[in-house]
Amino acid sequence: MGRHGRTSDDPSDARPVSRNPLDLVPRDRVYAAPMARDGLLIGEVAAKSGVSRKALRLYEKAGILPPARRTGSGYRIYGPETLPLLGFVSQARRLGFRLDEIKRVVELKRSGRTPSKHVLDLVHLKLENTEQALTDLAEVRGQLRGLLRSWQSRRHRSAAICPCIEHLTVVKGGR
Repeated sequence: MGRHGRTSDDPSDARPVSRNPLDLVPRDRVYAAPMARDGLLIGEVAAKSGVSRKALRLYEKAGILPPARRTGSGYRIYGPETLPLLGFVSQARRLGFRLDEIKRVVELKRSGRTPSKHVLDLVHLKLENTEQALTDLAEVRGQLRGLLRSWQSRRHRSAAICPCIEHLTVVKGGR
């Protein structure tokens, strides 16, 4: 078999097949060997972590990721600590942590301190905010259900825009 799946004895083979593996077939391209690098390129990090390239650049700009080293041609090279750090960032984002909160936790860890107390305080605050949001949403749900029940009786009243909404008695939550 030759380079292109054809035997060199095949008369329909329009391209010459070299018998010496070091010889190039005419019009073949020579590619430089992969550059020697210690780390992962941004596309590799994105593929392995599930974090987009745009998010990686954002995390770097925000100071969550350390500045990436650069190749001679300017490509970012990320070190071995990047993937575990992105795992933490992704999980923290799912839990509702903001980027500035994540940055502070990462800074504490980088400084050699244990961020556990700080994280515990954040979790308490987030839980309190989540509980309040759920209470507020339950009130809104009740008001929307009431609006649906009273839809027929309010439909014919006069109003600037919509009598069903304008004549509904809305009780504001406990904030």
